[in-house]
This record gives sequence, C-alpha cells and structure tokens, in this order.
Amino acid sequence: MSLETITDKIKQKMSMAAGLSAKVKFNFGDEGLIYVDTTQSPPDISHEDKEADVTLSCTTQTFEGILNGTQDPNIAFMMGKLKVKGNMGLAMKLNAILED
Repeated sequence: MSLETITDKIKQKMSMAAGLSAKVKFNFGDEGLIYVDTTQSPPDISHEDKEADVTLSCTTQTFEGILNGTQDPNIAFMMGKLKVKGNMGLAMKLNAILED
C-alpha cells in the first residue's frame, strides 16, 4: 500500500473522529510519514515532520493490516511491530478509530 493510499484512508477515518483534538504522527521510516492535526476542522493532514502528541511507528504493511482489520494493533504493539511514543491514552483512542 502506498503512502498516498494510506493518507487517503486516514483522511476518511479522521473525518469520522469528531471530538479527537490532538496532533498525531504516523511514522513509516524510510517510506515517509503522515502528520494529522485534528485540533482544527477539517483536520490538517500533511507529510511534514511536525511536533505531535503521539507518534505511531511501524511499516506500511503493518499499518495496512491495522486499517483493514487483519492486524490487531494491540498485538502489533506487544510484538514490537508497532511503537508508540507519547500519549498512550490517545494511542488507545486511535486504535478504535483506525480499526475497520
């Protein structure tokens, strides 16, 4: 899955995430990153490396699995496939938003 496809899916998911007021970074290493600022409406989504409340780091393959429901984010985290830096409570909220 390409970074652009993932960006489109995140845009769809975040449009349904009313009440989430945070800055989130999805870091895919060499494949790029996606920054989402839901403190404004509509959310600002870019590929800029800005300061975030929580950063989720994984491969695009792992993230694709989370988005399509074949990879449980909690198991990915416990196996070290998904790393979380920052607000863990916010990461748990994102878990519910991102899962299909």
